[in-house]
Amino acid sequence: MDNFPFQSGQIVKLTHERYFLYAEVIQVVSARQVCWVRPLMLLEFSGDPHSPQPPSWENSPQTLYNLRESSDLIWPLKLFQPALDTEVIPLLVRLDSPDGKTSHAATTAHQQLRAFIGQVWQAYPDVFSK
Repeated sequence: MDNFPFQSGQIVKLTHERYFLYAEVIQVVSARQVCWVRPLMLLEFSGDPHSPQPPSWENSPQTLYNLRESSDLIWPLKLFQPALDTEVIPLLVRLDSPDGKTSHAATTAHQQLRAFIGQVWQAYPDVFSK
């Protein structure tokens, strides 16, 4: 994963398997190569997690979790990449939609975030051991 110079307020994403974590950059600590982020949402694609094809926006069912009430994270910069406005804006609209099918309760969202954090830690132990 590439290292990008992020700005405060920028939306970034961390992709792992079927999950996309979107977060707002609060601060970048260049000396430590970490990024303080505020989670916004976690997008989960349904389907086979071992499929050689990455999830497709058009073809895969999606579950969107609202993480705006979650705790902030301080994670290595190299895990994040910039998120495009064209992918974030429609998701934010869905997140704020009155349709209850588009996002899940806070408790479920927090459980999903904790599970996602554990998966990322296991997948990148060398990044977190520094």
